[in-house]
Amino acid sequence: MLSYFRWVLFFVALSFAACKGHEKKVLVYASDKIQVDATQQNITIANGDGTTHHEQELDFTTGDPVTLNVESPQGKYTITIPEDGLYIANCKTDTVVGSRQHVGAEGGEAHITQDALKQKLDSLHKLAKGQNVSEANQNYFIVPGKAAKLTTETKARVFGPFTTVPGGFDASSVPEIYKFYSVKELRDVISKMAVMMGSGPAGSGSAPDAGKEKEKK
Repeated sequence: MLSYFRWVLFFVALSFAACKGHEKKVLVYASDKIQVDATQQNITIANGDGTTHHEQELDFTTGDPVTLNVESPQGKYTITIPEDGLYIANCKTDTVVGSRQHVGAEGGEAHITQDALKQKLDSLHKLAKGQNVSEANQNYFIVPGKAAKLTTETKARVFGPFTTVPGGFDASSVPEIYKFYSVKELRDVISKMAVMMGSGPAGSGSAPDAGKEKEKK
């Protein structure tokens, strides 16, 4: 009898595993207002002045690849979301860059040494130029019209361009944290950090132009 119940429990567990749903979460970044139809697959970007950052979250529960049809002031194109996970689809006019953040349970960095600041500045220089970008490094350089998978953790928290990670944010409330910038914004961050380092403007470390977008919070 005991053996019978073990087999029953085994098949119940197997059934739950087989019924586990698919989930694709896509964060659409754009330089103007975003309109999405009922299927969530047809996206229209407004033809405005493009000076602000806009986001739209899309959720899909299919195991099949999803194709996003985008109509923007820059033209029509498609973006494919091939498998389950959390993605950023960049429909902006500027490249977006970012990485996974490793912060404490209370969020933020209470204190950072000069050496750590120098190392972080060097990493940002490379990120802004698309150097050392890889899935293993958990950093991302997403050009306009493309998407990138960040993680299989669809409940991860992503802080987009012109949004800071709050100092009191409870990092333990989410499985992973990511921070993204537009390239223009990141140049400004690099310049300010360079001043903190006492090395003046970022100068030659600045990234080349990756778009014409001028944004403000």
